[in-house]
Amino acid sequence: MAERMINWGMIGCGNVTEKKSAPSFKKIKNSRLVAVGNRTPGKAKKYAEHHGIPAWHKDPADVIHDPEVDIVYIATPPGSHTEYALETIKAGKPVYIEKPMARTWDECMIINEAAEKKGTPVYVAYYRRSLEYFIRVREIIHSGKLGRILHTNMQQYFPAREEDYNRNNLPWRVIPEFSGGGYFHDVGCHALDILFYIFGDPVSVTGNKSNMGSLYEPEDTIGATLVLPDDLLVTGSWSFVTTEPYQKDLVEVTGEKGKLKFSIFSFKPITLIRDKQKESIFTIQPEHIQMPFIQTIVSELNGKGTCPSTGKTAAVTSRIMDEILGN
Repeated sequence: MAERMINWGMIGCGNVTEKKSAPSFKKIKNSRLVAVGNRTPGKAKKYAEHHGIPAWHKDPADVIHDPEVDIVYIATPPGSHTEYALETIKAGKPVYIEKPMARTWDECMIINEAAEKKGTPVYVAYYRRSLEYFIRVREIIHSGKLGRILHTNMQQYFPAREEDYNRNNLPWRVIPEFSGGGYFHDVGCHALDILFYIFGDPVSVTGNKSNMGSLYEPEDTIGATLVLPDDLLVTGSWSFVTTEPYQKDLVEVTGEKGKLKFSIFSFKPITLIRDKQKESIFTIQPEHIQMPFIQTIVSELNGKGTCPSTGKTAAVTSRIMDEILGN
């Protein structure tokens, strides 16, 4: 049976689309980007002309209702995800939402409940689940090479960005109305989602937050303790105001027979330590980092595969973020 062409519509023309995602739509077999929309006057037109996209719309709703569009990619800040997702679901079309899925777990559940009633798929851009790097990490852990996993520790420390110091024009990522919170929503969600992809959904979680830099309203420093299946204890800490020499991106998985080290963002070689021997495992990242993940969506829509990140799995990550932050 021949696979059908999947026609994508995209809402939003931000930086995430330029290289990470949008080029994949036309490079994947049986996939193409046919329409783009943006509320900013002229932005969609300019984007469409630059990237050779057949149609552009100044009203995002027109992307959703464009008869040529089969599935809608929502590439806007989380504050508008629920609105666009519900409109797409109402139109009976699958939706692909940038992470985090929404500002809160409650908003995620609103989307999922609407999708379940309509029978419409929801996919969320936790694309690391489809990268060779994290697939290898998961395989090593589940292979038994480390023996029983005893503890996992995650540390993500990043310096404040230059734009964080502009109090009169702060980036949307630290304005809760648009993002849902601060950088923990934007960065920490990827880290948590990978934990759940590897080990399973959390059993319980506690967390604390503080604002050490006083650069913006949301928290910039977070600590959490999670219990995952098999009584695995995970400790995590995040800082978004660390001075540059002390920035860190490290996950350490300690088992009875060895230790595994890897990163979430830097993609440093995976390090496996066993019997006093150290092995470095290298992987190559795709040119467009979302491409392997988008391929799973296209394959699933053609009945030939399963996408690893859905509205249901993504809602778990949002729920845990809310609980860590006490929301």
